[in-house]
Amino acid sequence: MKIEHIGRRGFLAGATGLAALSAGTASAAASQFPKLPPMPRAWIDAEQIPLWPNGTPAGGYTARAVPADWPDIMVRNIDTPMLRVFRPEKSNGRALLSIPGGAYTFVSILNEGVDVARAMTARGYTVFVLTYRLPDEGWAKREDVPLQDAQRAIRVIRTNAGRYGFDPAKVAAVGFSAGGHLGATLATGFAEAVHAPRDATDALDARPAATALIYPVISATAPVTHGESAMRLLGNAPTTELIAKRSPAQHVTAQTPPVFLVHALDDRAVPAENSMIMLRALQAANRPVELHLFEAGNHGFGVGRPDTPAGHWPALFAAWLDRHLG
Repeated sequence: MKIEHIGRRGFLAGATGLAALSAGTASAAASQFPKLPPMPRAWIDAEQIPLWPNGTPAGGYTARAVPADWPDIMVRNIDTPMLRVFRPEKSNGRALLSIPGGAYTFVSILNEGVDVARAMTARGYTVFVLTYRLPDEGWAKREDVPLQDAQRAIRVIRTNAGRYGFDPAKVAAVGFSAGGHLGATLATGFAEAVHAPRDATDALDARPAATALIYPVISATAPVTHGESAMRLLGNAPTTELIAKRSPAQHVTAQTPPVFLVHALDDRAVPAENSMIMLRALQAANRPVELHLFEAGNHGFGVGRPDTPAGHWPALFAAWLDRHLG
């Protein structure tokens, strides 16, 4: 994770390293990481919209101990999920929800939030970056909590379309890593009843008009899944039914929105087979899908360096959105 382009790749060697970090050895592991930047000013200054002004639909939250040297840009202990708003100089009439990753252990708000907002506001998008509740911070129905927030985020964005000057029908989403799992879950489970309606906002459609999944976790089973992400979402001993429930490729239908997939073939944390699984499911359902596999990039490259192959995906994504959003 970095300002520019070190990203999670700079310190995420794979699932084993992240599991050690978030399973109680964070203080020791953090000292092995390169020095990370502080919370970016753009994030601090961004307008915030609470998703649930009257309280979240699931209770049981318990804050977890965070080491003193835990980086600010790896956000944890989220009891009040938020949207941060990044506005373009001139709107193109569209909006984008960005769902950062972090193995369902933290939310990576810099390379998969602020950097994405910078890249897409430059193209006219109003960008909303989501800090969603992490499923193993004590919440009841942990497997539903991130989806509750993602559905609500799309609905809140549509509620605010007039305020920010975009078409509520042209709201897309992009998710990264575990946030890619959440993005895929939203794309396939946008109509899933994961909480009782609270207000008029909950009556709005939660289906994104289009979805991008960047090095996403799709499978919830070994050896393809990312073990830490699956454990944090589903627990240590999930049932077969629970695994199936949160395996989004199993829930692709004719209503699933168009999907744009990006993966690096040398990804050591989340194998590219995850994107291939989603590709095959979308093809089987005759849904629009585009996949970009890059030779190199590893994991957590965010928007990527412009001098590397993986750094071309934002432009490819923008062109793809032009075709699908009109």
